[in-house]
Amino acid sequence: MAAINGNQYIDRIDRLKATVWIDGDLVTGKISEHPAFKGVMKSQGKLYDFQLEDRVKQKMTYLSPLTGKPVGMSYLQPKTIDDLVNRRTMIQDWAKLNNGMMGRSPDYMNTVIMAFASSVGLLAGKANCYPEHITNFYEYARENDLSITHTFIDPQVNRAHYHFENAEEPIAAKIVERNAEGIVINGAKVLATQGGITDEILVLSAAGFGGKDQGFSFSIPSNSKGLKFICRDSFVGGESAFDHPLSSRFEEMDTIVVFDHVLVPWDRVFYFDNREISNTFMNSSSFSAFTMHQVVARRIVKTEFILGIVQSIVETINIGAYQHVQEKATEIIVALETMKALLFKAEMEAQVDEWGYMRPDQLTLQIACNLFPKIYPRFTEIIQLLGASGLMTTPTENAFRSGIRKDLDRYLQGASKNAEDRTKLFRLAWDMCMSSFGTRETLYERFFFGDPIRLASQLYSSYDSTPYVKRVESILSSTDRLADD
Repeated sequence: MAAINGNQYIDRIDRLKATVWIDGDLVTGKISEHPAFKGVMKSQGKLYDFQLEDRVKQKMTYLSPLTGKPVGMSYLQPKTIDDLVNRRTMIQDWAKLNNGMMGRSPDYMNTVIMAFASSVGLLAGKANCYPEHITNFYEYARENDLSITHTFIDPQVNRAHYHFENAEEPIAAKIVERNAEGIVINGAKVLATQGGITDEILVLSAAGFGGKDQGFSFSIPSNSKGLKFICRDSFVGGESAFDHPLSSRFEEMDTIVVFDHVLVPWDRVFYFDNREISNTFMNSSSFSAFTMHQVVARRIVKTEFILGIVQSIVETINIGAYQHVQEKATEIIVALETMKALLFKAEMEAQVDEWGYMRPDQLTLQIACNLFPKIYPRFTEIIQLLGASGLMTTPTENAFRSGIRKDLDRYLQGASKNAEDRTKLFRLAWDMCMSSFGTRETLYERFFFGDPIRLASQLYSSYDSTPYVKRVESILSSTDRLADD
């Protein structure tokens, strides 16, 4: 097999029949027909269809080194700056199909698996580490165009530094048995976005301050025995693209992942019982550099979309002459162009790592990933400030098909749009910043890479200010005096 199309993706997930619970009910039948998943699976299917279109196929795929067949560009292990640019072009072309609203489109996890495979040298010769298993899984995922989700966060029970759980009834997933077939996992993890609608789930767990049983990494099929996904409430407002233009298409479900004595076969175990590796592999591998490159590329597309919404509101109600409006729109323009500049800088300053792969400059991407969680909530605030009462006066699609249509046409028209088009725009703005879907997007972008304070601390610790301190010291230690007049 090679790169797949949308029908193949949807059919494969339907046949998988993963154990998914939502609102207290077990999903039965085809998950692609369930209201909570239908829209996002259809949108994801369009991504797979797009990569096979003749006019874009060469940008979206490359030829497999194993079979010579086209495989997804997001699996490409970059060896040149051009390779990085090709990856970014593919990522942004996919993102434009959903305007960056899908943070877990397949290219994200494809990038994660690619990064792990590009850093397997870190595991070579280490106890209970299987670099060949990562390489084999990477090739399997690439050749079959798998969709993957992941989980690595423990349930939010007790954040005390030295909290230890009951060993007999673990809450955070841990190894409870090792046998001839593999390792057995019991407990739970959060937060698997798109849980239950992907082929596989990658599981990562650091040992932290706990025992070695808590440190491991593996990937298993989403329908593995004993594995279940428990969903939050669906934020799909309804099927109407008029009423719910974003949530009806792009709502990515977040799930709790429960492991009820799940057997992980040895050939799917990447490492276990190695505290040092489980605590350091993600940070010391190329994971951060490549995933941040993918995320920043997507966030740029999302910011472009937000700017488009803001400017559309400005033109629709004719408020562009006000300087405070111009200033608010300019905030988004400055953020957009700053993100673009940082992404280009990261590519131009990329360097070949010790294993021969071209890594984008991680420090530059860290700056972009520190910036976005702070500016994204401001974007939604700007939409609220400019939309004002217009965000509240938004009748439904059915209202425009009813006997009050004449009233709506008269009282809801805009300066540059008729009433129906104006309402569609404001409903889009509402879905972006006010609906349950929109506010979830804000929370999601705030914490995409973790606590913003921790991200800032990591950047501070890794940034070398020594040259600038030396310049200050040089001035302070100078004995030069101005000559007397």
